[in-house]
Formats: sequence, structure tokens, C-alpha cells
Amino acid sequence: MTPSDDKPIVLDLKDVACSYETGSLALEGISFSARKGDIVSLLGPSGCGKTTTLRAIAGFEPVSSGEISLNGSIVSATDRHVPTEQRRVGMVFQDYALFPHLTVRDNVGFGLASAMADNRHSRIDEMLSLTGLSELARRYPHALSGGQQQRAALARALAPQPVLLLLDEPFSNLDPDTTERMRMELLHLLEQTQTTAVLVTHDHEEAFAMADYVAVLNNGKLEQFATPETMYHLPVSPFVAEFVGQADFIPGTIRDSVVVTQLGTFPAPPDYRGGPEVVVMIRPDDVHIRENRNGDGTVESRQFRGSETIYGIRLGSGDFVHSSEASTRFFPLDSKVELEVMATHTVVFDRKAWKT
Repeated sequence: MTPSDDKPIVLDLKDVACSYETGSLALEGISFSARKGDIVSLLGPSGCGKTTTLRAIAGFEPVSSGEISLNGSIVSATDRHVPTEQRRVGMVFQDYALFPHLTVRDNVGFGLASAMADNRHSRIDEMLSLTGLSELARRYPHALSGGQQQRAALARALAPQPVLLLLDEPFSNLDPDTTERMRMELLHLLEQTQTTAVLVTHDHEEAFAMADYVAVLNNGKLEQFATPETMYHLPVSPFVAEFVGQADFIPGTIRDSVVVTQLGTFPAPPDYRGGPEVVVMIRPDDVHIRENRNGDGTVESRQFRGSETIYGIRLGSGDFVHSSEASTRFFPLDSKVELEVMATHTVVFDRKAWKT
């Protein structure tokens, strides 16, 4: 569960648990790590434990078991809790939390109060330049756009050169076009400064666009920690499969090292250890359709998404799958189609476990 390369580990969580005041667990058995320059996204639905994990890393929440280390030093354990201000962790909140009575320049310099004057001014100038705010240095937060406020919050968080940057849904208050631009600007900024970051989001597209590694949480537990590509193509559970993208499931049976389904046969996963009766995950980009009056499928829905159109296909068995087609291809509703599945990986789950 640890990225494998030669970069030093900056953040390491080992079997971390946190409890509510009632004594029930908010987090249980959370283990993952991030190396220098990595961006890790904590992904999951509301209430899954993303923000609690972020707060535990920052030092706002104590751990009830396990350990959190930064740069090889334990900062949280049952017998140790390093205060937030001593962890050298930067934070960017949803509302940016800029000081309204301070200019952009003074906001950026807020965490540098202990630095010598020359070094402080130099660092502020550097961060204003990196974030494109030099010409706005004398403005107050209320005179900035949402994107400019976010850049100011990033500059303030990065100015003290934190060991780790924590981002709590930083794009939630921005419109879609600004969000896309700010994602790219943030990625460029983190790459320039070689900053390790942890990003909380409930949007799998945002996690995939930003992160080197994604940690999917569900009910306070870590379901999977992997690269975005692995997470999408090889999810370890039905929950992960559905949360990180459109997923359909059709019944199948494993016979002689292949999975037999109504949509054809597929190689059986070599590491599968369940029973022969399975459900097979199908992604829309795995399914291609052709109009055929004798086909087994009927087009029941159509969603135009610009570069692609998502078709909903009802099979003769009653099962339902989706197909992603180029928007230049058009299939009328109620038309009969035949389907071809070209999956890069076969992902199956035990049907007995699925039903429970």
C-alpha cells in the first residue's frame, strides 16, 4: 500500500483509528503513505472519514490507535501528539479562510512572522510571483475573484515551506471553468515547489485529474489505495467500482479459466479465489454498439456529453449496460443494437458475496 520508488516518504499512516466522543470509531485501520512530491487524494462520499483523516494528519484530531509520521518522525500516536503548529503542515480550506482585514501581501506573509525581514520579504515576493498575484498584492480579499482568493490561500499555505500541504475540497466554491484552470495551476505550483499534498474530494474526476494516488474511503475504512488507472480498471470492491465511474454488472460463470456471460467470454482473473458464480464489471468505454434489427439490445436512454454520448442498453435478459460512443455516432431510442465488449481487464466479484 506504499508507492514504490526512491523518493523519501513524507507522510506515513499506520493502522490509524479515530473515535467520536461517543466512543464509536470514525476511522479504523487507515494505512497509506505519500512520498516527496506525491499528490494523494482522499476520495469518498460525505461522512466516509475523508475530513477526519485530514484533521488527524494536521493534528486537529487525536488518534485512538495507530501512528502518523511526517518525514520519519511520529507526530500522532496513543502516547504522542505533536501540536498542529509544530508539524509544518500547510492547509487550504473550502472557504480559503483569508484574513479580511489584511492585504494579499500580508495574508501571504502571515506564517512568516518569525523570519528575518529580508528573508520574509523575499519569500513573500517569490510566492506572489509563483501564484500570479504580484499586481494584486495590495488588494484585500473582498476585492478578489474566487480563483484569486484561492491562489492567495495557496501562497499563504506554501510560504513557510511546509512538509505537507493539506487541501480540503479547495475547488468546491468555484465554477466549472475556473475549477479546471485552478486544478492545472495548482498542479504546476506543486510540481515547481516539489510539495507533497493530500487533497480531499468527493469528485472522482477531480481525484483522477489531480492525484498520483487515490485513497477511497467508505464508512471510516480504506477500501483501496492505488493509482487512478489501477483504481478505475481494477477496483477491489463493488463500492470502489461504482464510486470511481459508471459501472454495470452482469452475471457470469467461471468455466475452464474463462468467464462465460451473455455478452461473450472473458479470461478469468488469475488471482480470483471465489466461487464459480460471479458478477462481471463492465465500463461504458468497454462496450461498443452497432445497429442490428436482430440484436439482443434495445437503446433505452441517451445522454449527450459533448465529445461522447452515453447510451443505456436493455439486454434481452433484462440486464442493463451503458455504452460510451463518439458523439458523432447516433443511435435512436428504441433501436435494436448488437454489443461488443472489449475490456482491457476482467473484473469479477463472487455472486454469493454480492447478494449479501
